[in-house]
Amino acid sequence: MDRTERFYRIEMLIRNRGLVSFEALQDDLEVSRATLKRDLQYLRERLDAPIVYDRADNGYRFDGAARERAHELPGLWFSDKEIHALLTMHQLIQGLEAEGVLGRHLQPLLDKLHGMLGANDAAARELMQRVNIVAAARRPVSARHFELIGSALLERRRVELLYFTRGRGSESRREVSPQRLTHYRNTWYLDAWCHRSDGLRRFALDAVRDAAVLPQAAKEVALATVKAELDGGYGVFAGRKLKWATLQFNADAARWVATEQWHAQQQARWLADGSLELKLPYADSTELSMDILRHGDQVRVLAPKDLALQVAERLQRAARRYAPPD
Repeated sequence: MDRTERFYRIEMLIRNRGLVSFEALQDDLEVSRATLKRDLQYLRERLDAPIVYDRADNGYRFDGAARERAHELPGLWFSDKEIHALLTMHQLIQGLEAEGVLGRHLQPLLDKLHGMLGANDAAARELMQRVNIVAAARRPVSARHFELIGSALLERRRVELLYFTRGRGSESRREVSPQRLTHYRNTWYLDAWCHRSDGLRRFALDAVRDAAVLPQAAKEVALATVKAELDGGYGVFAGRKLKWATLQFNADAARWVATEQWHAQQQARWLADGSLELKLPYADSTELSMDILRHGDQVRVLAPKDLALQVAERLQRAARRYAPPD
């Protein structure tokens, strides 16, 4: 019986019998006292199993709160979504911890995630080496700003930001009421009510140059309103006034794009020539046009006309950059 099987056996015996002595566990598992002690310690400390020793009855049982809820050990393997979530969370925490500010807060959670990834430290390290999560184009966020804004979000306090707007290449001071943190494409954003522009805005945390918590209470905006305002369009760019883009991918690209989700409300259909027509909503064309351009000559914008012209002009400018000199 390997270690993982012993973990499940220990939990099953305690759950079925209610109280099990050390000797009974040892006889059933056929292991040494030292091995059983290590297994019990690992279950309690690393896998958060609510096993307690009842001195009066000389046995092990689940604590009172555990009787009201089910406790389940992690399986021998994870689904693709589970392992991606575990390893992504592990990387997120490690990335923040590397800045040195959040380590003391996040290390207990990091330890628990590490324990869930393997039966021991060596197994966890092996799994993390064998499954690779690539964080492409990651934009690091200052841990101090992340901690400050996160605290203000939970305490419902306003924040003053010194914010760098890349499009204009300028800095500005904004008083905002934090509503939600959003993690998108390996970057953190703050969804907040901007008191200067008097509306909901999305701020990239890596563009925050300075931040300070203010004494004023944050303006409350219903989360349903935040979602309706910021989540409807394509990508990270927000807006209520949505347009619909119609794209046609040739047969070569269609085999890949057909399995991708560009937007939760997208509509896709195969055409007779093997190409794929994809319709999706957007509020701002910035990010959508960038994703269209990465498919080069394998995609064509059918509608709307202004988006088609924008993509065509960018392709023409790109082509001119590669034209031979006169």
